[in-house]
Amino acid sequence: MSITKVRLSDQVYLELKRMLEEKEFSPGDKFHSENELTAMLGVSRSSIREALRLLEVAGFVTVQHGKGIFVSDPGNAGQKALEKWLNENETSLSEHFEIRLIIDPKAAASAARKADESDIKKLREICAQFKQSVAKGNTADTINFDEQFHLTLAKSTKNRTLYMIMKTMTQSLPEGWISSLHVPGRIEKTIKEHCAIVDAIEARDLARAEQKMAEHLTNALNDIRSSMHKDPEVTK
Repeated sequence: MSITKVRLSDQVYLELKRMLEEKEFSPGDKFHSENELTAMLGVSRSSIREALRLLEVAGFVTVQHGKGIFVSDPGNAGQKALEKWLNENETSLSEHFEIRLIIDPKAAASAARKADESDIKKLREICAQFKQSVAKGNTADTINFDEQFHLTLAKSTKNRTLYMIMKTMTQSLPEGWISSLHVPGRIEKTIKEHCAIVDAIEARDLARAEQKMAEHLTNALNDIRSSMHKDPEVTK
């Protein structure tokens, strides 16, 4: 089977999930390697990695660096798997939001000053698509639209360097988007927060756009942290 998209997509995620469900893998079994999956599906290795991150957060697989990809126990799925993944990736998540809190609020303020009508229309369209994907329960699409919202906002600043930085982050460092949108209740909050950011941009209110973006990222990070349940023995 060949999949044409080279980034994280619903097709890649669903195809890997189908393989796990239909090929009679048992908990603890070793799954196909990244190289094997890349060859089997005809997509880039980065696409496979992003899809595997989604599957790991959802509790379908466990990625053990240097050892391989293993099928998880279904009993570990859901919130328990999310908590485990968040704790294991705490440092990278903190770094992700630290740099975004430096960049994104200023980008929102710049967009409030420089975005044209077509930029604002595109941001509104992405907000609507995000909401539709949530209603359909399409996790991969929802994450993609979240990334596209921030990327489109960066593009609307008319600053090529800023746009390239954000593009690199969405393609190479997707942990923040993946993790926050799996936290219970965060998706619904994100819909409202994105709308508030666009409202401020459209009103040409630089200070409010910067504030709303900072609040959005801070709220997401706080929700992620509240979902982390550390082992008391570890934190002593």
